[in-house]
Amino acid sequence: LKGGLDFLKDDENINSQPFMRWRERFLYCMEGINKAVAKTGQTKGSYLNVTAATQEDMYERAEYAKQIGSVIVMIDLVIGYTAIQTMGHWARKADMILHLHRAGHSTYTRQKNHGLNFRVICKW
Repeated sequence: LKGGLDFLKDDENINSQPFMRWRERFLYCMEGINKAVAKTGQTKGSYLNVTAATQEDMYERAEYAKQIGSVIVMIDLVIGYTAIQTMGHWARKADMILHLHRAGHSTYTRQKNHGLNFRVICKW
């Protein structure tokens, strides 16, 4: 996180794969962020991907991210509109920034005869 870089972002495919567990990944990211902040005096952060199989798991991950000092979490569009809305409510109550990654958007937006323009999703 030097040379002008302020934020890192988890890849949308990273959830909790056997070789990269979310708790360890979150801790490792926040350790690096804290070191960079201490060294530079600048604001740094990481979009920690809390996408999971269940809403309860996403809450657990998001709460953990907040507990260890993150100010922003990320979810993937593929979790569905109800889960997106629910995480949006959580983020407002928790005073956290929520980033929506557009992973999977082409299933909605690339069809010319039907579908949804991504601008509609962004405004929602």
